[in-house]
Amino acid sequence: MPVFEIKAPDGAVSRVPLRKRITSFGSAADCDVVLDDRDVEAIHCQIHFDGRGFYLAPIDDATVFVNGRRKRKHQLSDGETVTVGATELRFVLLDHGEDPLTPAEVANGEAAHPADVAAYERLTAFSNRLLGTYELPELLEELMDAVIAVTGASKGFLVLFEENEPRVRVARNLKSENIDDAIEHLSDSIVAKVVRTKRPLFVSDALNDEEFSSSKSILRLNVSSVMCTPLMDKDSLMGLIYVGSDTIAQLFDDRTLKILTVFTAQASLIVKNALLINELRGDKALLSKRIDKMRFGRIIGSCPAMREVFRKLEKVATTDISVLITGETGTGKELIAAEIHERSSRAKGPFVTINCGAIPENLLESELFGHVKGAFTGAVANKRGKFHVADGGTLFLDEIGELPGQLQVKLLRALQEKTVVRVGDTRPERVDIRFLAATNKDLAEEIKHGRFREDLYYRLNVVNIQLPPLRERGDDVMIIARYLFQRYTEEFSASVKGFSPNASVAIRRYAWPGNIRQLENHIKKAVVLAEKALLSPADLGLTSDDLPPILPLAQAKDEFQRRYINEVLARNSGNRTKTARDLGVDPRTIFRHLEREEELRRTATE
Repeated sequence: MPVFEIKAPDGAVSRVPLRKRITSFGSAADCDVVLDDRDVEAIHCQIHFDGRGFYLAPIDDATVFVNGRRKRKHQLSDGETVTVGATELRFVLLDHGEDPLTPAEVANGEAAHPADVAAYERLTAFSNRLLGTYELPELLEELMDAVIAVTGASKGFLVLFEENEPRVRVARNLKSENIDDAIEHLSDSIVAKVVRTKRPLFVSDALNDEEFSSSKSILRLNVSSVMCTPLMDKDSLMGLIYVGSDTIAQLFDDRTLKILTVFTAQASLIVKNALLINELRGDKALLSKRIDKMRFGRIIGSCPAMREVFRKLEKVATTDISVLITGETGTGKELIAAEIHERSSRAKGPFVTINCGAIPENLLESELFGHVKGAFTGAVANKRGKFHVADGGTLFLDEIGELPGQLQVKLLRALQEKTVVRVGDTRPERVDIRFLAATNKDLAEEIKHGRFREDLYYRLNVVNIQLPPLRERGDDVMIIARYLFQRYTEEFSASVKGFSPNASVAIRRYAWPGNIRQLENHIKKAVVLAEKALLSPADLGLTSDDLPPILPLAQAKDEFQRRYINEVLARNSGNRTKTARDLGVDPRTIFRHLEREEELRRTATE
């Protein structure tokens, strides 16, 4: 077996067998032969076996002497002395200390297996190190440094397709340095063939290759050895890995290409995730800007219905009139009430909330109006009610539709007279309060059935703010989902990076009967429990059974048109002529629509 006898400056002699196709010499710890010498570069030179002979090749401008004469490239002969810095190395073609391997045996692979093992070990170590890293520039540079080390190439390039155009994202040399004017170092003909075939390619001696020797880029670059493999995402080409040497022919073979192909397949997954995470980070910055534009205080929304809510809110906030906030459960009624308070002249006063449906009826009166000592069993001291606490500020009565009839009378009196009487007392106490109320019930229907007082309704409902359900807010659902995701990943220091494409589709298509509160709970749970970088529909607790069926396109258009006409009618307070004018249709279209809606309602009740 060929060896180098190494004589160190201190006179110590060691022997290094040349088992690999490429053996590196230098001061770096990961060189095959490490020379502890300040005059030696990190990677100083390489010995390359091409199947016939061993060739010395200095890296860049490194100085190497053979038999006392400086050499740029040299085929070694038995007994020649190579000087690197202060170290002398004597090349021995056949080491008689053990059974020799002939150059032909080395070429046939007997000596190549340890290199293969080392290459795969490096691949595994690289993958394990980077699986959790998504800093794109750093990741891509480390990827190319590992590729160069595995293949023995003198330079490597990572090409990614951006808007269908190839762009060199990383260009590195053997010293882990960036290469300037990277695009000028690539062979157009080799890149074009890999792009066309989507298959790996290696060229052992490009200047003498039958297919590529006449290529202008090969001649211009004076290319010797080249390998190029595609980075694939299923059937789509994401980019290329391109490695080569301008000085060493026969550097690559089928085995090297196989190693690089395996490396590239795993790198494709890492690069795909990194690109996606990088895109999500860009989306996050864009989302913050969009949210700032869509934000009304702490409320997020840009759909027409929410813009109408903001318009009303801005006008009523500066007054002292009572506001009734209506909408399905989970639509953010308390948030709207808080926003009205914060924009009012009472903002420095207290904002007090009481849920009329969450407190037992026998305790609710005391909670609202307070009590005096001895008013009932357990009343061991005087107690102020919510009305007293809210004095000078705002009292928000949530779920007002749940208020018992007896208390509705007392509440009406308190609203009219702005005084309260504690339980067990007869003396009225004056309070200065603004009243806001909210309900998810249809109070007009409650009045019809005798469950809610009409006079109280009109006292509370001076201005009505109707909050739309989340399913009718269009793109707002995704903006809110991303806002909540960002909020909870920061709060819980979660490593999850975003929503998968399928999760985004599921969020948009799900009806969210619990509205924003339900969406918030699903995202909070998913952020805490998710084990992957991107949340899936399953992480969010959404399955195909939860989603509405996919409709034929014609039916989907009809459904959209129906909902949209109803929305515009509602905004125009049922004015058919104005609705027709706004929609740019004949008024008869609106009349026919209303006839169909009435027919659908009759059918539903039969």
